[in-house]
Amino acid sequence: MISYQTSAPGAPLIEVESKTPEPEGSEVLIKTIACGVCHSDIHMHEGVFDLGGGKQLEVGREGMVLGHEIFGEVIALGPDAQDAEIGDRRVVFPWIGCGECAACKRGDEQLCTPGCALGIAHAGGFADHVMVPHSRYLFDKGDVMDSLAATYACSGLTAYGALKKIGKLHEGDDIVIIGAGGVGMMAIQIARALGMDPIVVDIDDDKLEAARALGVNRSYNSSELQTAKDIRQTTGGAYAALDFVGAEASVSYGLGCLRKGGMLIIVGLYGGSLTLPIPFIPMNARIIQGSYVGGLEDMAELMAMVREGKIAPIQITERPLKEANQALIDLKAGNVRGRQVLINA
Repeated sequence: MISYQTSAPGAPLIEVESKTPEPEGSEVLIKTIACGVCHSDIHMHEGVFDLGGGKQLEVGREGMVLGHEIFGEVIALGPDAQDAEIGDRRVVFPWIGCGECAACKRGDEQLCTPGCALGIAHAGGFADHVMVPHSRYLFDKGDVMDSLAATYACSGLTAYGALKKIGKLHEGDDIVIIGAGGVGMMAIQIARALGMDPIVVDIDDDKLEAARALGVNRSYNSSELQTAKDIRQTTGGAYAALDFVGAEASVSYGLGCLRKGGMLIIVGLYGGSLTLPIPFIPMNARIIQGSYVGGLEDMAELMAMVREGKIAPIQITERPLKEANQALIDLKAGNVRGRQVLINA
């Protein structure tokens, strides 16, 4: 098999040829058809997350096979594998846990530490084959195109998991989506499928135009800080802001949009730190919450919506698997609209 592996932090990926693994026990071997390229792949490739104040969290290591938005075909089964057949074409849930800790037993495998996530802890989809430990992590995509299907494993699941945290909306409960990149665009489509009418903000007018093309009625350029005040004035303050950027500026902007009792859900991992007067939190009765992808139950609900045709597609740019390194470069440079997906032809 061929995989594209990390070497030194930030260095070009290395093409490695190795023996194709054979599944054991309940394992399922997938031949990769499509794999999305996520901003998290950039962080893992560079080996660090920015914690602000000159501090960094080191996460990279040599020999990692990135890629966690995986769609592929079942080509081999372990002797104990059930509920899967050779030839099945499936989206892979990559946020796999140990199965034994308290988080896993609650159904929150994505919160398992350190976990066994594909493309992070274990080899992922920047390769022509991927080993999946159990068939319960495989989901039918229905009739959507292969490259779009791959993106639901992270982009879609992350957006859906964050939107679920808002809970039931009442009349006058406005939500703000911050960041109209790949995950933000997916959040727009899922929000609309759930009956929401989101306000969308971004610093890029081209992305805002793309959001309006999807049917967004209210959009603002967040590089103009006055627009947070405009949102408060026109809505009475948003009930929830979902930050798909996760930078110091975007978090501050999101807080500036909220009414008393509002919630800020931080999804993006761009980096930085947050300094906030503690009395303001109880005085404004606000919730600041993190959201990390989603669980198996969330994935099942999301893929049911996908199969029913309820979620409109996002923009997809396909490129060959061998261009994995260039895809990371282009994404880091901000030269991507929607989602890049690597195709194993």
